[in-house]
Amino acid sequence: MTDQTPEIQLEETGSKGRYFLRGPGGAEAEMTFSKAGEHLMIIDHTEVPDAFRGQGAGLRLVTRAVEEARAAGKKIIPLCPFANAQFKRHPEWADVLKS
Repeated sequence: MTDQTPEIQLEETGSKGRYFLRGPGGAEAEMTFSKAGEHLMIIDHTEVPDAFRGQGAGLRLVTRAVEEARAAGKKIIPLCPFANAQFKRHPEWADVLKS
């Protein structure tokens, strides 16, 4: 039996980047961000197509960004409404939230 959960991938180009999941039929869920210096990430957009709805894909993407920011000593500004809502639901992420 194979794992049906797609792996989160990261693409970065210059000061922009995205975490994404590629699903059946090429559907992609993504969370885009901008880098503001070496220690700050601005999450600006999260998009989850119908193929991923109800699977926690958006939360997985934001969680991955939080984990990587924490490991790298970075802070996050969640401009995206979805990411901002997730930060409010997860007070344990306060250490990476740029106040």
